Amino acid sequence: RNEYSGALSGLTRVRRFQQDDAHIFCRPGQVMSEVTSFLKMMDEVYTIFGLDYTMALSTRPEGYLGELELWNKAEAALEEALNGTGREWVMNPGDGAFYGPKIDITVYDALRRKFQCATVQLDFQLPIRFDLTYATESGSERPVIVHRAVLGSIERMYAILTEHYAGKWPLWLSPRQVMVVPISEASYAYAQQVRKELRGCHFHVDADVTDRKMQKKVREAQLAQYNYILVVGEQEKVSRTGGQGGRPRQRCGGQGRVEWGAVLLLVSSCALFCL
Repeated sequence: RNEYSGALSGLTRVRRFQQDDAHIFCRPGQVMSEVTSFLKMMDEVYTIFGLDYTMALSTRPEGYLGELELWNKAEAALEEALNGTGREWVMNPGDGAFYGPKIDITVYDALRRKFQCATVQLDFQLPIRFDLTYATESGSERPVIVHRAVLGSIERMYAILTEHYAGKWPLWLSPRQVMVVPISEASYAYAQQVRKELRGCHFHVDADVTDRKMQKKVREAQLAQYNYILVVGEQEKVSRTGGQGGRPRQRCGGQGRVEWGAVLLLVSSCALFCL
């Protein structure tokens, strides 16, 4: 979409973007259950990310379309769904879309800047314009469209999470999960073997086989924010172990020598504990 001059800003506001949109066609009586399910799913996702958010109910604007009774029922259903979350929310009178009320979700990044990401909106007008109906016990009725997005703009969510984690991505999201550092040239082959085995377990793994000192490789891997740094040498090759480290002040499990089978288990399990 064409933005106003000067409005484009990094990944937070771009000219072309992707959204995780969904349009749910349901009966009017199913609106509350669908919205409740969405709010639960959104809360689970944002809790995993560690993001803080607020919610607001945007109600009927002056230039609304459709029947007043339908609007009142829809707003009551959204209000009941919001109350069911147990979280605080605010009323935003008159800020709904002309085609239906909505719940606006505002996300805050690490700098406490506000972003509109997730949303759930009701649409009464498209079913009318497309003349959509479904069969009921007594004849036919017109459905309601529930338009929802959890992440919203994928590009904007990338920017928020990058800021939120300050580049230190949790293991399950990190593009740089493990760096294998050989002690000397004699261990290059074993480092590549370790890399291959971990990649076989679907981890993002690199091996630094450049002609530099081990300490330099470890330091650069730390600066590159690798979650794990495995230092291997001839002794590790024979005993199938590895020296395990990680980011400064964030060494999950500490440093030391661990059995090779435990390396795989440790890296896998730390996806839960290194967030």
